[in-house]
Amino acid sequence: MTTSPIRERGRWADMSAEDRADLNTRGIGRIFDPELRASVLEILEDVRGNGDAAMLRALAKFDKVEVDASGIRVNRDEFDQARAEIGDEMLAAIRESIAFVRRYNERLVAEDADWQFETAPGVVVGERTSPIESAGLFIPAGKGSFPSVMVQLGTPAVVAGVQKIAVVTPPVPGSGGKVDPAILVVADELGITDVFRANGPAGIGALAFGTETVPAVRKIVGPGSPPVAVAQIEVQRFGVVSNMLLGPSESLILADDSADPRLLAADLLNEAEHGPDSSSVLVTTSAELLAAVQIEITEQLAALPSPRDEYARIALHNGGAVLVDSIEEGAEVANAYAPEHMQLVASNEDYALDLIHDAAEILVGQHTTVSMANFALGCPAALPTSGYAKVSSGITAHTFRKKRAVAKSTQEGLRALAPTVLAYTAHEGFPAHGNSVSIRL
Repeated sequence: MTTSPIRERGRWADMSAEDRADLNTRGIGRIFDPELRASVLEILEDVRGNGDAAMLRALAKFDKVEVDASGIRVNRDEFDQARAEIGDEMLAAIRESIAFVRRYNERLVAEDADWQFETAPGVVVGERTSPIESAGLFIPAGKGSFPSVMVQLGTPAVVAGVQKIAVVTPPVPGSGGKVDPAILVVADELGITDVFRANGPAGIGALAFGTETVPAVRKIVGPGSPPVAVAQIEVQRFGVVSNMLLGPSESLILADDSADPRLLAADLLNEAEHGPDSSSVLVTTSAELLAAVQIEITEQLAALPSPRDEYARIALHNGGAVLVDSIEEGAEVANAYAPEHMQLVASNEDYALDLIHDAAEILVGQHTTVSMANFALGCPAALPTSGYAKVSSGITAHTFRKKRAVAKSTQEGLRALAPTVLAYTAHEGFPAHGNSVSIRL
């Protein structure tokens, strides 16, 4: 008897609180595991105290790469060689994806204009926006090649106007320390020259603290393994900001009986092949559709090469399938899960779309694939995982910009607001606050 590839979790209405939590927590415990945190802290403290030497130790221990300090920074010859290696087709694809992401983010910046208005006679308030001073980008390696992540992080940072951008990326496994040439080409196309080879957590530490070779930055973004996620969380204690939480890939598809099961199977495998810590979830109103998807996905799984096939099998167990009684209940499941990537396949797409509030991205219809979003659409594809879509958004130019409030009052405005200010200062016990107003009356 063959086991169905997608774990069937049953009907949402019948699932216990524990069963629902098992679905929705999807591996976040690994990220906050005390042992993992302790080991990552050890690496970070080494980098904080010993700089480049600690980075080299981590590369040797965890990545099996022996280089000296001069090998931390990627040199110009490596950038030039990378162009020769990737080929014209990939170069064209890189340029195309940068163009789409650039257009999306330029629109965001254009609409992010400074503003002001008169909130009371003689009192003007408003806001001004500017880029952050520096940013660090982490580009993963290990389970694949990710120039698309470099596009998705680097392009918004450049469009936002960040002046100092540093990139850390682990070397390609088994390459003797080589950095992925496609990542280098993307960086070069964007005019980013500060690229450093580093072990994941050690690289995050280097960006946070600075070393003899790697400049310190004030904000770090980028998806990664649980150790990388832990490192990004921990360095925030030292005044660095990081986005929460760009961890292992995940997707959820909400589908009714209008969906094509063959296409659903392909889309479930899209994120499932990322790694054994990924999750793929199907939420559907139709038991018949689920049965058909099980058959289709068995066929498509068999065609995947190793280790992607095994990654996908595990991810389909990490996630699984949930049956719901209505599209409204399906939206309830999706909002509870708050997926990184969400696809919506419903006969009434607009109605269903209005029901979804907690998802990092929503791809509507079966002609809008996660792979299109990853590589070509231009909308953000570096997205919060592990339920953080409930409180945060994907990486865009907004990630690399900050706002400052601006206000100006005339004497007339001061007199108008003085009673309110003085009432508060008296109640809260701050006489000097009150005097700063009353002395002007």
